[in-house]
Amino acid sequence: MSRQQGSQVETDVTPVVVLRPYRDLFVRGLTAILALTTPVFAVLYWLTIPDGDWTFVLGAHVLVVIATIVGVYGFFSATISLRPDGVRERGFFGHTRLVRPVDVHSIVLVRLYDGSTLDTLPQLFVTGHDGRVLLRMRGQFWSAEDMERVAEELDRPVTRAEDFMTMTQLRRTSPELLYWFERLPRFR
Repeated sequence: MSRQQGSQVETDVTPVVVLRPYRDLFVRGLTAILALTTPVFAVLYWLTIPDGDWTFVLGAHVLVVIATIVGVYGFFSATISLRPDGVRERGFFGHTRLVRPVDVHSIVLVRLYDGSTLDTLPQLFVTGHDGRVLLRMRGQFWSAEDMERVAEELDRPVTRAEDFMTMTQLRRTSPELLYWFERLPRFR
């Protein structure tokens, strides 16, 4: 028998802690979608209704609404669960991955500059014995406290970068930690 209590599900054996991304990201994303699409579709309807070609606009509008609903579902289903058998990540697109402590080779925590500002955000990288990234938590979505909880759950020493880094520095020193598209040089 299980009982859900906030973000913790208690079973008869061991509690499972469920971590979720920042909720204000949802509100900001939905606001951006509405701010961008509402005026565009209002003008398109205004221009096409008198001519009778508005059904194409309606079809495009329905597609945007469906894509938004899929995005909302993906956001609310993205979690990281701290379980007795390890850390289970359920990604934005529904992919789940279990990271067991025995599979972890290293945990790296760096603070990256956020764009062109002086603000920094933490990023946690959990790598396997083959050097592949098993789990990545970015400060845009997860709190530093959640990252510390994951590192503690995996029970491995955490390597912490002494200085703040730019994405270019991380790309140069540890490209294996980044997604393929982040490894590409930026042309300016």
